[in-house]
Amino acid sequence: MINSIKAAAEYLSQRTNFTPEVGIILGTGLGGLVEKIDIAHSIAYAEIPGFPVSTVEGHSGRLIFGTLGGKKVVAMQGRFHYYEGYTAQQVVFPVRVMKLLGIQTLFVSNAAGSMNSTFRVGDVMIINDHINLIPNPLIGRNIDELGPRFPAMNDAYDPELIARATAIAEREGIKLQYGCYVALTGPTFETPKEYMWVKLIGGDAVGMSTAPEVIAARHMNIPVFGVSIITDTMENTSISHEEVQENGKLAEKNMTKLFTELLKTL
Repeated sequence: MINSIKAAAEYLSQRTNFTPEVGIILGTGLGGLVEKIDIAHSIAYAEIPGFPVSTVEGHSGRLIFGTLGGKKVVAMQGRFHYYEGYTAQQVVFPVRVMKLLGIQTLFVSNAAGSMNSTFRVGDVMIINDHINLIPNPLIGRNIDELGPRFPAMNDAYDPELIARATAIAEREGIKLQYGCYVALTGPTFETPKEYMWVKLIGGDAVGMSTAPEVIAARHMNIPVFGVSIITDTMENTSISHEEVQENGKLAEKNMTKLFTELLKTL
């Protein structure tokens, strides 16, 4: 695995001659942030050695290199999911490649359903913790070059980055929610009882991604900032994927502003 990671990173380094400072992973329907990036290179996943290929509508499947908020970034316009048939290790492969490319911070985003009665469709939720119910990407032989066998996860979402984002939101008039994200395998949306169960175990939002990538990032000691865009609630359990994409666009402007201003503080 480590040889494949190194091969992909070497290919991208040689092709772009670009050293990103921050990695960004964009969730379902949230690829519009790319329009704000001063793009230097745009590379299809299919062209990168060892990279999986996104199969989900709303995920463009390109790696974008450029500048945003005065920082050099590499953005995944579309991520990979366990439910697509990839292993947990394949899902986090791009995060590991980003580390070798030079990123020092990771921003993640997703579209999520909410069990918190105070949340509304279109809200931006800062993730302050997660419960991972997708197979852990660190299962198997540890890659010692990347990180320790048993990484701590008590600070999975960086408190300092959360504090900075909170100050930015207050200044810019962006309404924020805060909560715990629960990662399930999918690809089915949750039943009413599953929504209730996720709420019972401490979840504020639920989705099918993010936690494995955050685990991989923290394994490599990369600070993480994460947001969930609330695209549906437990009062509307008949949501479709198309509605998730459309509802994601409601908050994309606020998420883009938050990410851009936060990048300026790094």
